[in-house]
Amino acid sequence: MNIKVLGGGCKSCEKLLEAAKEAVANKGIEAEVEYITDMEKIMGYGVMSMPALLVDEKVVSAGKVLKAKEVEKFL
Repeated sequence: MNIKVLGGGCKSCEKLLEAAKEAVANKGIEAEVEYITDMEKIMGYGVMSMPALLVDEKVVSAGKVLKAKEVEKFL
């Protein structure tokens, strides 16, 4: 499983990154959690509001800071 957090380096983006890492740990699954701040790459996903969460290259959330329990639902 591949999880990506897209963001510009703001506190909200970093909170979502931490929530994603916590969700992976809580579920006990093998997953790579990536943090992407490169705006060109972000635009390539068609995401207009950040932070955004992608699971296996699919945008599952944008513009929200999810808690770990909420992220778990997408894993």
